[in-house]
Amino acid sequence: MSDARTTTDHDEIRRWAEARGGHPAAVKATHKGGDAGILRIDFDDGEPDPGLERISWEAFFRKFDETAIAFLHQDKTADGKTSRFFKFVRREEG
Repeated sequence: MSDARTTTDHDEIRRWAEARGGHPAAVKATHKGGDAGILRIDFDDGEPDPGLERISWEAFFRKFDETAIAFLHQDKTADGKTSRFFKFVRREEG
């Protein structure tokens, strides 16, 4: 795997996702009222994921900051192609 980086910068996360056809989303079963629930990125790659509901970037980042998570992501695969690998991780303290 190519190098992965962690960030909490909202603009960087949004640019990374949108460059890959990604949209902020929440797991439908956890998205209730004003609570975004479990966050995901939903990519434009065919059929919409029936388990996800797209949400606004504002709602996405509100939940992102409330839960104190960070965005671990990879820009390129080992063979140089654009990567869509990401996951949410706990923020490091300090």
